[in-house]
Order: sequence, then structure tokens, then C-alpha cells
Amino acid sequence: MSHNDHSAPATPEVKHFIKSIIEADLESGKRDHVATRFPPEPNGYLHVGHAKSICLNFGIADEFGGSCKLRMDDTNPEKENDEYVQAIQRDITWLGFHWDGAVRFASDYFEQLYQYAEALIMAGKAFVDDLNAEQMREYRGSLTSPGRESPYRTRSVEENLDLFRRMRAGEFADGAKTLRLKIDMASGNVNLRDPVIYRIRRAHHHRTGDTWCIYPMYDYTHCISDAIEGITHSLCTLEFEDHRPLYDWVLDNLDIEHHPQQIEFSRLELLSTMTSKRKLNQLVTEGLVGGWDDPRMPTISGMRRRGYTPGGIRLFAQRIGISKSENVVDLSVLEGAVREDLENASPRVMAVLDPIKVTLSNFQDGVTAARSAPFHPHHPEFGERDVPISREIWIDRDDFAEVPPPKWQRLTPGGEVRLRYSYVIKCDEVIKDADGRVVELKCSIDPDTLGQNPVGRKVKGVIHWVSAGHAVEAEVRLYDRLFTEERPDAVRGEDGQYVDFTRFLNPASLRTVTGFIEACVKTAEPETRYQFERVGYFVTDRIDHVPGERVVFNRTVSLRDTWSK
Repeated sequence: MSHNDHSAPATPEVKHFIKSIIEADLESGKRDHVATRFPPEPNGYLHVGHAKSICLNFGIADEFGGSCKLRMDDTNPEKENDEYVQAIQRDITWLGFHWDGAVRFASDYFEQLYQYAEALIMAGKAFVDDLNAEQMREYRGSLTSPGRESPYRTRSVEENLDLFRRMRAGEFADGAKTLRLKIDMASGNVNLRDPVIYRIRRAHHHRTGDTWCIYPMYDYTHCISDAIEGITHSLCTLEFEDHRPLYDWVLDNLDIEHHPQQIEFSRLELLSTMTSKRKLNQLVTEGLVGGWDDPRMPTISGMRRRGYTPGGIRLFAQRIGISKSENVVDLSVLEGAVREDLENASPRVMAVLDPIKVTLSNFQDGVTAARSAPFHPHHPEFGERDVPISREIWIDRDDFAEVPPPKWQRLTPGGEVRLRYSYVIKCDEVIKDADGRVVELKCSIDPDTLGQNPVGRKVKGVIHWVSAGHAVEAEVRLYDRLFTEERPDAVRGEDGQYVDFTRFLNPASLRTVTGFIEACVKTAEPETRYQFERVGYFVTDRIDHVPGERVVFNRTVSLRDTWSK
């Protein structure tokens, strides 16, 4: 049977402003279908912020019976490679979404983009500029003062065309010339002050190799790619709001049939973590984490390796919603959604992660009986497993107290407790080592209490345990938050400068222990999820766990939110 059902629990559908716009477009006849796209740059692994965008773009397409294309925005050759391209496809598929047709690449359109640039030159709407980056900054002006026109802006169409073709042919040094649009150097919107649309850069491209030494800029490439693909609604985060007039200007000034509508929504800020690709890359390259898929990373592949479910992540995306207002969310909201999805789908087993040996003095081979127990209290179809018992068992150190605190219901010297699915036992003797640490408890079984209450007294406490003779030894990785600060990359020092975010790495974010788990997990496949009763949700590691040979579990999330502010 599969314990990894990925279906998300049903939650009421929430209508947000983008859905309302699309419904109105369809009703008015402005659009007769919906086509969205998800356009990541393949310069790193996707993170939880991308997951929000994936759920929005693919979700909208699904809901309106439309299509969603996957397009790699690969116009920055130095930082991009095929490893990232493959990882992006893997993550989207794992989340449960399907893109329309083949994967597309901005580089598929390099020739078309070039031809459109020539058309803009011929229409007198673009020019080749010789200003360097520093001069260009100086000419651009500021948010409060207008810019000045480049001295090269008045070049003739013929000269511009000649220079642009020679740029393509590789006649000029990197950075020596750019192609800029002629819009308005006095515009209140800095993005419209004659933006650069091509730069010279001799960099090997992961798909086009060394064919090109000029590369188009994102703002120019993106709107044309959307138009070529027939996108109806181009959904992006709020920092692109000021770029929308440029998006529209480019399409309005080209002979291009289709004009998508750009709509912006607020990006996700998840507290106690970070979603800057540059900073996540730094964690990986400096060896501060085990890679892009380290279970502490907010990447989709990290969340997957930690045991988060696609359904839990989709539920999270639905809960945080889509709006124009700030989207600051506590990590506990994500953990809560994952916990909720796991609650229903995870079989229960018992595991002891901080073991203390218990010897059952009156255990009798062939007489002391075992019982079977259900894998899930509400899902009989998950089946049952035997819970064997032996003379020596392991219990959790937390379940014994020599000097019990008030209201203690677990084991104490002379006290009784029930072993889950088994007998009531009584602690007769405590054995300690030379340092006074408890190393063993000698206990006796009440043989009349298998499946029934003891006569004449109440035993309130129930503890989990495993049989030492049957349990599987496992490497168990206890993961916690990667950072000790809510906004690790936004803490300022006394000098007012940002403090290096790596100073806030949580030293307790990973603790590895040896635990003992019921034998039925030994042959579990990688990525099998369980609830360890009274402990938390765990998953067999998708890389290091080898069924029947090496048992490795990652803690996905505790049973309840234990992170205190």
C-alpha cells in the first residue's frame, strides 16, 4: 500500500483579485481563453517563493481550463546551467503540475528578438550608445531629477543599423556599446529613461553555445516571449509594477499581434528563512549547508527531502493567498499546512530516539504475548502490524523521572505505566552508572493487563516503546530552523550596516541521533512518511536511506508547533 498520497485536503476556494480580473476578461469577451506562464531563471534551485508563483500560475490555468507554459528565462549565460533547468522541471512535476507542451527557453527566441530590435532601429525608436555604465548612470538622473539624453542618441538609422550588426558580428569589446530604446529621459519612471535592451557579453550559453556575443535584457525579452507564446495574463511579483509601462511600450511599438496583460501581486516573505537566490547560493558554495536540497533549505527540493508533501505546500500557498499587500508569513504557517496534510496520510509507528534500557524481569518466552496495532486510528485500510515484545525493551529517557514533577503520568520508581498496545509495567529498580546517570530500569509486567485495565487501580500514563530484540536501529536527523532570527538578512549593526546573515545560522538546526524504530520500517522505500507516535512526522531520506540496509530518517515537523518566539 502507498503511504504517500499527495492529495491536498479540500479547503474552501478563496477568490482573489487576479481571479476577478480574469473572470471579467472572459465575461466581457476581451479574452476567450486563459494562458499563463511560469518563467524562472535557471540560475539556482526554486524556493518557497517560487512555489507560491507556481501554484498561482498553474492553478489559474487549471481552474479556467487554460494552459500554463514553462519558460526558462536564460538571458544571463554566466549564471545559468542545465543542472538548474533539470531541477526546476523536477520540482514543478513533484508539486503536481504539468506545463503545456515542451519546455520553452527565452533563448529559443534570440533570432526573433534580434529581428525585432532591428525593426525598432529602422523605426527610429532604438539607437546604439557608446556611454559606459558609469556615464550612463550619471546621465540617467535620479528619482527627483530628470535624466539627460546621450550624445549618441541622434545617430542616423543607417549608422545604428550598421553598428548593431557589427555588435552582433563581434567587432566590439564587451561593454563597449549597448542598444537602447528612445523613450523619454525626463520620465518620472526611471525604467522609461532610454533603457538598454542589448549588451555585448562574450559568455558561453548553456544552449546556444558561442553563437551570440550580444544578449537581450530581461525587460525586453520577457514581454516579447509572452507575446510570441500567446500568454493572456502575465502574472509577476510587485517589484515589476514599475516595469509594466516598459512592457507595454515595447509591445505597442512592434508589429506583434498579441499583447498580454501584466498583473502584479506581492511576493512572499517567509520569516525565519530567506528567499534570495544569491544568498541561498552563498550558503551552498560556502558549505554552510549540505547543498541546494539540504532539508533545512527553503528550496522546493530541500522541503521535499525534509518530507514536506506537495499537498501541504499547495495548501500553504492557498492559505497565504494572493494580494497586493505585504505577504509576511511566519514559518509556522507552512509547518502547520504540512502537518495537516501528513496527519491524514501517515501511518503510525513507535520509535525511541533517546533510549533507556528496560529489562522485564518476569518476561516469559512463549507466554508473554504480543498484540497487533493499526497503522492509523482513522484509516483501517492502512492495515495493522504486529508489536512484538521481548525481555529487553527501549523506552524514551523523557518518559522516566526519578523525582517526578507535579501531574507526572509516566514512569517513576515504584510507579506503574502502560506500554502502548501492551502490558502495564511497574518500575522495581533503577540502575545507574558511575556518574549517576540512569542506564537501566528493572520492571515487572502485570500479566493480566494485555488489552484490559488492571483490577482495583487506575493507571493513567501510556508510553511508547520498542522491543530491543526486534527494533531497527536508524540514523535519525532532527532538523530545526536554519536561522535564529526572523529576518536574518535584515539585521543592522550599531553602525547601521546590515550584519552578515550567516551569523544567525542556528547551531542546533541539525542534530543526528541513533534511534530504535519498529521493525516494519526496515524495508520502506525512500520518501516513505510516518508519524512516530508522540514524537513527530518523519520521512525516509530520498538519497541516503537504503531499504533493508541503512535506515535513515529525517524529521519533517514536530507533532505540534514547539518553536517559541
